Amino acid sequence: MQIHELKPKHKTKAKKRIGRGGRKGTYSGKGMKGQTSRAGRKMVPMIRELIKRYPKLKGYRRFEMPEDTVVVNLDVLEKNVKDGEIVNPENLIKKGIIRMIKGKTPKVKILGTGKFTKKIVVEKCKLSKSAKEAVEKAGGNIK
Repeated sequence: MQIHELKPKHKTKAKKRIGRGGRKGTYSGKGMKGQTSRAGRKMVPMIRELIKRYPKLKGYRRFEMPEDTVVVNLDVLEKNVKDGEIVNPENLIKKGIIRMIKGKTPKVKILGTGKFTKKIVVEKCKLSKSAKEAVEKAGGNIK
């Protein structure tokens, strides 16, 4: 058997010819005149490309953390961390303050909510401006 002798199992479905009169009226579902009613029309929807470039209006300037980032507030650290301790994602997981995401250690961002009085060393964490000021004011280091 040669490749040109192969035939499909199923029958080919005949293409429906529209716009030749019939029960649907004079235009037969094609609308009236114009480019869209012609046979073989190929319209590229250029406006769609422009619309897709616009940001979605509903809260498109809203701040969102990436999926692999965890937020920790200073008041949580105040309760769970001792003086002179190193704060990094691994230690926070051991203490149970944060959890692993999909089996990986997440990125940590420390925010400045709450009072903070302990000297700590912050490693491998991002800090907000207010958190950075609070840690430095308390005598801590940021690496």
